[in-house]
Amino acid sequence: MTWTPETGGEVEIITASDGYPLHLRRWRPAGNRRGQIVALHGIQSHGGWYGWSSHRLALAGWEVIFLDRRGSGLNEPDRGHVAHSDRLVYDVLQSIGAVRSPALPLVLMSVSWGGRLAAVVAQRRPEWFNGLALLYPGIFTQLETRWDQRLRLALAETMGLTRRKVKIPLSDPALFTSNPEAQAFIRSDPLALHEVTVGFLLAHLELQHQSRRALGEIRRPSLCLLAGRDRIIDNQATRRALAASPGTPWTIKEYPTAEHTLEFEDRREEFLSDLLKWLEQLPLHCVINGMTG
Repeated sequence: MTWTPETGGEVEIITASDGYPLHLRRWRPAGNRRGQIVALHGIQSHGGWYGWSSHRLALAGWEVIFLDRRGSGLNEPDRGHVAHSDRLVYDVLQSIGAVRSPALPLVLMSVSWGGRLAAVVAQRRPEWFNGLALLYPGIFTQLETRWDQRLRLALAETMGLTRRKVKIPLSDPALFTSNPEAQAFIRSDPLALHEVTVGFLLAHLELQHQSRRALGEIRRPSLCLLAGRDRIIDNQATRRALAASPGTPWTIKEYPTAEHTLEFEDRREEFLSDLLKWLEQLPLHCVINGMTG
C-alpha cells in the first residue's frame, strides 16, 4: 500500500471555561448528516493524524469532530501540561456542548490513550451518547507505570514540580505502524507531542484508574477494535476487562497482522468498513438534553 497523509478538516476554536483556546478539526458531509462523531486522539498524536478515516466517515454521512487535547496538536499554550484529570474531562464535555446538534445522534470515539478519557466521559454522561467506539484503547498498556515511577511523581507533586517535563517513551515510529511512509510522517510531524509534564502524568494515572472502573458502568452499545501486533496496548488485559463488563453490549474485533495505529496499516479499509457497519447498526433515535458540562 502506498501511504500518504491526509489531514484536512475545518479548524475551529472553542474557548474553555478557564479561557484556554481549544482547537478542533471538523469534517462535514456533503449531504444530509446521519449523525455526529466526536473523536479523541492519543497521547502523542492529534486530530491531523486521522484525516483519512475522518474524510471517509464524512463521505458516509457522519460529521466528524476531532478534538485536539489541551497542550497537544494545534493547542500550543502549556504544551504537554494539564493541571488535573477533571480539566481534560471538562474540556471534552464543554466542547461537545459547543458542537453538538441536538437533533442528531452522537457517537464518542477515541484512539489509543484517548480511550481513557472517552471511557470516563461516557460513564459520566451516558445519556449524551448513542454509542462508544474505542479503537486500540490505552486503558491497559504494555508500558505500565512502575511503583518507583509513581513514587517519584508523588514526590514531584509534593515539591510543586508539576510542570517538570518528562519524555514520552514512544520515540520509535515503528511502535505505531509498520508502514515506512507513515513512520516518516510521524517522525517529521511538527505537531506530535514528545514530552509531557509531571502534572499530565498524574492526570494520566488518575484517568487510568477511573477508566478501568468506568468500563463496568457503561451501558451504551460499544465497539473495541484491537491491533494484533500492538506493542503499546495490552490486548489480553483489555479483553478480560470487557468480558467482565456483561452489562455493556461490546462488539470486539482484532486485526492479527496490524500494528498499533490502524489508520496507518495496510488493512485500514477493512477497519473502516467494520467501523461503518457498527455505526449503521446503532439505535439512532436518542435526543440528548441538558448538555451543560
